[in-house]
Amino acid sequence: MSRVERALGLAVAGCMLAMMAITVLDVVARKLLGTSVRGGVEVIELLMLGVVFAGLPLVSLKGEHIFFDMLDNLLPRGLLKLQSLISNAVCALLLAGAGILVLQRAQRTIALGDVTPALALGVGRFQLVIGLLLFTTAAVHLLLIVRGPTPPNANAP
Repeated sequence: MSRVERALGLAVAGCMLAMMAITVLDVVARKLLGTSVRGGVEVIELLMLGVVFAGLPLVSLKGEHIFFDMLDNLLPRGLLKLQSLISNAVCALLLAGAGILVLQRAQRTIALGDVTPALALGVGRFQLVIGLLLFTTAAVHLLLIVRGPTPPNANAP
């Protein structure tokens, strides 16, 4: 496991742990104190972004995303390699394009000084991280082009 994989995995795990802890605290506070954790929902939403976008490069790298492989056993190996190359190239382009759009949005958001409603956290910083993680996922798909396709069911239990 590379350092990047480990760092992203720890980020996802940390976000999940924090979401669970905030949820437990919020429920306990509501039941015992009659009040909720200020900004708890807001923080959980931001942590969910971390889970999704930090997990995306890991899922892509390990081929753990949902895919349709019903015809893979019937298609010639050369066609499967071409399919893998095309799908990874399209994914890389789309993710890089999305990364550009998100980074442009982040610049505008930072310039406008947009913040979250409850805790006044700068939204632009979160958008910057999302944009960088989209570029990371695009890079993973480029790596998959160089590395070549994973054999069908290679990741199956």
